[in-house]
Amino acid sequence: MSAAELERHLEDLRAAPADHGTVRLVVRRPDLRVREVIAEGVLDPEKGLLGDNWLLRGSRSRPDGSADPAAQLTVMGHRMVSVLATDPGTQALAGDQLYVDLDLSVENLPAGTRLAVGDAVIEVSAKPHTGCAKFIARFGEDAMRFVNGRTGRALRLRGLNARVVTGGAVRTGDPVRKLVPVSRPR
Repeated sequence: MSAAELERHLEDLRAAPADHGTVRLVVRRPDLRVREVIAEGVLDPEKGLLGDNWLLRGSRSRPDGSADPAAQLTVMGHRMVSVLATDPGTQALAGDQLYVDLDLSVENLPAGTRLAVGDAVIEVSAKPHTGCAKFIARFGEDAMRFVNGRTGRALRLRGLNARVVTGGAVRTGDPVRKLVPVSRPR
């Protein structure tokens, strides 16, 4: 899809709900280049999405190669992935675990924001989530430039990184709700 075609979707992408949304797709990655679209997954504070390879895969960005807790879970806006691919099996190739209909923008969900997702609670990480060579191969260079451009980054069109705070089940169709920050006594 060309940059001009992608731009035509900005109004709809910006119209995602701010506070209450829906889980549209749950995907686990049991092995490299393998994606499983599942109806229900379990989020665990230590292991991430059970059955996903996040913990075993580790991270090149960490000196010891261990899994990065700031990138335990990746969440992408379902509206964006639906623009890139209409088939859920192809959408799963974006590489994220949760696809939600919710405004993921930096303004709406600054780092530290907590979200109730099904029975679990996750926290938005400050670590940016950007596309990679696999994203380009699957969706094209224009798509990569679009999601990583100034507007795309502000809207987090490529998605966000998060960590699991409270474990629990998450299912396709479950609500996603922005939690009100707990005020701390002075």
